[in-house]
Amino acid sequence: MNNFAFYSPTEFVFGKGTESQTAELVKKYKGTKVMIVYGGGSVVRSGLLDKVKKYLDEAGIAHVELGGIQPNPTDPKVYEGIELGRREKIDFLLPVGGGSVIDTAKAIAMGIPYEGDFWDFYINKVVPEKAIPLGVVLTIPAAGSEGSGNTVITKLDGLKKLSVRTHGLLRPTFAVMNPELTYTL
Repeated sequence: MNNFAFYSPTEFVFGKGTESQTAELVKKYKGTKVMIVYGGGSVVRSGLLDKVKKYLDEAGIAHVELGGIQPNPTDPKVYEGIELGRREKIDFLLPVGGGSVIDTAKAIAMGIPYEGDFWDFYINKVVPEKAIPLGVVLTIPAAGSEGSGNTVITKLDGLKKLSVRTHGLLRPTFAVMNPELTYTL
């Protein structure tokens, strides 16, 4: 395996052990208070979540956690994340996991600076203009969300599964991609 970095415009950092660069990347993209967003299964069992928190601690980057994101993410966790992010005054989101975790973080990123209901973006009532930046530590071979400005969330009331597609607003600043992190699949 050859390690490499690729920027298009998400900075892709690929290779063995690259998750150790997470805090350095958060700092590079001006994160000072981070919300770590994760599912809870493999990232906890594998020790990855603890490693990421350790890297942030060692770099002096404050962080809070939002866990329990399920596949095919739904709006209650987004509302919970928006509330937590506002209360804690976070300035960077760090999803650790796959597409559902990343999509949830993107919805939170739009929702924190917006005064209305984040669902307004999904029903095309409002076009998102601001978002909290995010970076990704990916744990599946290719979610797609790690390098796009798109997000999909299901609203439980009515079971509406809708997307928001942005050119660059929700595109992660970086994506850490260590193939070894996919072994738990």
